[in-house]
Formats: sequence, C-alpha cells, structure tokens
Amino acid sequence: MTKKSTTKERLRQIRTPEACSGKRAWITAAVCFAVGIVLGVFSKWLDNLALDSIIWWHRWIEALDLGIFFSDLAIWLLLALLIAVFSRSPLLAALNVFVFFAGMCAAYHAYTVAFSGFQPTSYMLLWYAITLLSPLLAVLCWYAKGAGPVSILLDIGIVSIFFLACFAIGLFYIDLKGPLYLLVFCGAVAALYRSPKQLLICLPLGILLAFLLNPVWPYH
Repeated sequence: MTKKSTTKERLRQIRTPEACSGKRAWITAAVCFAVGIVLGVFSKWLDNLALDSIIWWHRWIEALDLGIFFSDLAIWLLLALLIAVFSRSPLLAALNVFVFFAGMCAAYHAYTVAFSGFQPTSYMLLWYAITLLSPLLAVLCWYAKGAGPVSILLDIGIVSIFFLACFAIGLFYIDLKGPLYLLVFCGAVAALYRSPKQLLICLPLGILLAFLLNPVWPYH
C-alpha cells in the first residue's frame, strides 16, 4: 500500500466523502456564489442605510445592530462552517466556501465603489486574504464533523474561534457581544454536534482554549 493510499484511508476513517454528480456539485457551487453576492450587497446596503427611528423596521435594524453584525466576522464564519460541514466531500467544501466568500467580497467591494464612492482597499485586503485561506479552513471544518480524536481536536479549535468571535473575554470576565452573537455561537456548536459526549468534551475545552488564545486574537 502506497503512502498516498494510506493517507487517503486514514482520512476516510475520520469522515467518508459522499458521492456527488458533477452537475449537482456545480449547481451547489453556483448557489453558494449567488448567496455570497446577495449577502455581500445586503451587508454593504446595511452599512449605507440611514436609519430613521420613525420607520418600524429601521428600529429593529438599530436594536439588533445589524449593520455592525454583518460587518463582523462571526456571521460569516458561521455561514462558512455550515456550507463546509454539509458539503458532500472535503473538496466540495473547499470549492463551496471559496466561491461563497469570493461572491460576497466581490459584491461588497463593487457596491462600495459604485454607491459609497470610495475604494476600501485595506479593509478588502483582509477579506480577500480570508477568501484565499477559506478552502483549507473549509476542509478542516468538513473533517471536524467526522469521528475520532482528530475531529475532536478540530471541534475544540473551532469552538474556541467562535467563542472569541462572539464574546468579549478577559482574565476574569465574559461579555456577550449581543443576542445575535449568541445565536451564532449556538449555531456553530449545533453544526458540529454529534453526541453528548463530544459536546461535553469540546465545549469546555474550546472555551478554555479561547481564553488561552485571547491575548493573540486580532479581532477584539
């Protein structure tokens, strides 16, 4: 048995890819790209929206702070995680998450230039970097939904990232950023859930790891 086949077999023991036709794979990727475009435009539209407390749905946007929420990292991490873990294979997870971020970034960038009248170069460079890294991260997320110690370690890492993205933490305090962030964190835990035992291991260890990573977390 070659080294390549051995590695492939070990990966299959973590999680086995499901069969998917080429047509279905490309349709799914196209849908992910389109959703990214729609959400990118929606996010920038929220940025540009002049809120008027007289309008009832403006009050909801203001109360939930949707403009800040959709400009933050947490919701995009959750959407990428959901796309990745429910893809049929690691390669499809990489493709689907990449085109999702590509559509979102391109739409947000184009909307900013066309309707906000400025070039958000430094801000977009960060998101383009995330887009380039997203296929690798998507593969890791896909295997996090598998079985065995490797998946548990990946779960712990992902829980810690979501905890950092959704909570403001210090040495002796934890502060929730907002109700929508709690939904994001719960959504991430639910997406990774496989058994009560897995949850009891990953949740406390992920939170503990978040406290250890907090000093170097760049998105405070």
